[in-house]
Amino acid sequence: MTMYGFIRRSVQWMALLFCGLSTTGCSSNVLVFHPAGPVSRIEEHLIIMSIILVTIVVVPVILLLWYIVRTFRDTPNNPAPYEPEWSESRVLESIWWGIPIIIVAVLGFFTVKDTFALTRPPEKVTNPLTILVTSLDWKWMFQYPGQQVATVNYCEIPASRPVQFVLTSNAPMNSFWVPELGGQEYTMPGMAMRLWLQADQPGIYYGHGANFSGKGFAHMQFNVHAVKQTQFDAWVKHLKRTAPPLTMDGYHGLVRPSVVGQMSFSSYPPTIFRDMIMQEGGMYMKRDMTILGTAD
Repeated sequence: MTMYGFIRRSVQWMALLFCGLSTTGCSSNVLVFHPAGPVSRIEEHLIIMSIILVTIVVVPVILLLWYIVRTFRDTPNNPAPYEPEWSESRVLESIWWGIPIIIVAVLGFFTVKDTFALTRPPEKVTNPLTILVTSLDWKWMFQYPGQQVATVNYCEIPASRPVQFVLTSNAPMNSFWVPELGGQEYTMPGMAMRLWLQADQPGIYYGHGANFSGKGFAHMQFNVHAVKQTQFDAWVKHLKRTAPPLTMDGYHGLVRPSVVGQMSFSSYPPTIFRDMIMQEGGMYMKRDMTILGTAD
């Protein structure tokens, strides 16, 4: 096992131990430590590095607290020196200011570097898949502008192909999160946010809304099905043949607060995503218009 592998495994066990000690409902399957794509691997590295850097501060502070309390406690015959005139130490000042400054600088550098890197496709390709995602009360709708099909509460993607998710909301603000594929991104009315994700291998990946949005919040979960490209193409053709179309009346029914299961549609009104953003003030968001240009 490499040194990084040893550190990674140690951090995972520390996280699991913390969950077990601090909560009663924490599963042993910590999804963020099971990356299944290039985006989630980068973010896992950041999490592990953050834990290590924080540990460098926390562990010595706890040990020093124990030492100080034990050494300088007010007990009879305590041999610890009493120095009421002592006021400062340049050595100690350098330590407790210098180490945090270095840690913040290192953590800030890698966080900024990786954050900006994740605003681009994980791989250089000319044909990423674009999926328009809308958070509703209390469900998720996925539209495929290139394929002209739509789904509710599940998402089909090709494995090993970058996917551009363009996110908005036609309900209270929420957050789109597939832990094994990457970090969360907010969905907000009148705005279009971009999130790049990719799955290395075929599989089913759990997703959920990560922002509380009312009494049906617990039901805002979905699955991302990563399949081979040929299977994805066959799935699109199957939906075109067998699924009903999504009409405007049907869409307005989905917008109303309700809990539903998985649904599929062979087509949808092509302008509903853009119209939804515009009616909530999207015309004032120049950046959103740029994103929407890639989502048509």
